[in-house]
Amino acid sequence: MVVGIASSDALRKRSMAIAKGEYVPKRGEPKIWFSSLESFAKVLSERNVELLNVIAEHQPKDYSELVKLSGRSKPSLSRTLRTMARYGLVELEEGKGKRITPHALYTDVEVKYPLLAGL
Repeated sequence: MVVGIASSDALRKRSMAIAKGEYVPKRGEPKIWFSSLESFAKVLSERNVELLNVIAEHQPKDYSELVKLSGRSKPSLSRTLRTMARYGLVELEEGKGKRITPHALYTDVEVKYPLLAGL
C-alpha cells in the first residue's frame, strides 16, 4: 500500500484539481493520504502494527476473539479498527448476528512524503 503525506490545504487543492479534470493521478501515486506525519504515526503506531500482525497471523473470526488475542478492550479495539478501516488498512466484514470479522489488507506500507515544496 502506498500512502501520501501532505497538508490539508495541499490535499484540498489536489482533490479539487482531480474533480475539475485538471489533474489525473499517475499510476503508483498514493490513494490514501494523511495530513501529517503525526497522524500517520498515530494510526500505524507500534501497538497498532502489532494488532495488524495478530489479525494477519490468527485471522480471528470476530471482535471477541480478537479481544482475547490482543488483550485490548472491546471499545478501544473497535475505535482503532474503525480508524484503520477508514484508511484502508483493514476490512471489517459484517456477518450474522452483528458479528464483525477484521481482515488485515496489507503487509507493507510505502510512504511518499515530499521534503521540498513543489517536488
